[in-house]
Amino acid sequence: MSALEDIKKYAPGANESVVTNMEKAFARALSNEDTRMVAYSDRSDLAMVRETFVKGKLGIAAADALIDEAIADVGDQVDGCAQRLTVYYLLAERYGKLDVFA
Repeated sequence: MSALEDIKKYAPGANESVVTNMEKAFARALSNEDTRMVAYSDRSDLAMVRETFVKGKLGIAAADALIDEAIADVGDQVDGCAQRLTVYYLLAERYGKLDVFA
């Protein structure tokens, strides 16, 4: 299943241009089978999502606990295991930061 198809399961109105730009931005992570998915059972993977994506790429300066809550909410939405791009898209959408990839 393509990233766009997966994202549209959770965000039916997903912006295709944003998804394409996200695919380009994260091509390296997406090309590796081990990093293509977010492992919600792995605390270090979730910390990486928080630090490198939410804080780093999106520029969110909220407390770690609040960011972790947002990541957990997305995990609940996608049943705890999802394509990295889907998690990233849903987090960017949640924080109103899809324009970072426009």
